[in-house]
Amino acid sequence: MTLLVPDLPAEYAPPMRSVRPVIDGGSDTAVERARADLERLLSLRSRMGELESTRVDDGVLRTDPALAPLLPGGGLQPGGVYSVQGATSLVMALLAGPSAEGAWSAVVGMPGFGAEAAARLGVDLDRLVLVPHPGDRWFSVTAALADAVSIVVAVPGSRVGEAEAARLAARLRQRRAVLLVCGAWPRVDARVGVASARWTGVGDGHGYLAERELTVAVESRSWGRERRAKLLLTPDGRLHETTPSRQAVQQHETTPSRERLRALKAVV
Repeated sequence: MTLLVPDLPAEYAPPMRSVRPVIDGGSDTAVERARADLERLLSLRSRMGELESTRVDDGVLRTDPALAPLLPGGGLQPGGVYSVQGATSLVMALLAGPSAEGAWSAVVGMPGFGAEAAARLGVDLDRLVLVPHPGDRWFSVTAALADAVSIVVAVPGSRVGEAEAARLAARLRQRRAVLLVCGAWPRVDARVGVASARWTGVGDGHGYLAERELTVAVESRSWGRERRAKLLLTPDGRLHETTPSRQAVQQHETTPSRERLRALKAVV
């Protein structure tokens, strides 16, 4: 049974080689060299981040397999802080893996968090603590829960300063807990968000919502480039990586409906 708490009163980067401007008709060459240098820099930073992540993979909290390739180290790093925005289902998907493996989690300041939807995505409600209305004490509640559970989801109720964030980060590292922040935060290890979303299953004025396609984007200090993936949230609460064949089928299914609409307009 879910525990419901009542309302409470420059990271390192290799230096880029300088490029001297070429005056005698060689500006194109200079731009090409600068672009090549930038590509090498971003590639090197990405590989360095992957190599560093493998050192701590032994303690990583495994999450949904569809999200694993997007996250540094393939999961949630103990002691890490992640910004998650764009969809509550994304938060639930990140909780599902660790929860299924026995980890306790807590959600602070999110009264709209649906326990039934979380259970469909794989969150163990017997190991979930909900504090929907922490009030002005949301930060102290979050810090206290970091001592007791593996993952804390928090919606900031006020602005957090650098000093407060640093103290909480130290506490998270000491307890090897993870913080998922749904809102603004001074420093995070990665930002996970929804770049775009659309529902499928509804035609031109008829049908039912069936699946939701999400483009998930992740920015991390461990690499220079943003990572993206198109994922499909199905009615059974599962996340799947979309495939070209599935996209082709979806496009084919919507085409006849549009043609019928154009034909109807022509008749009218």
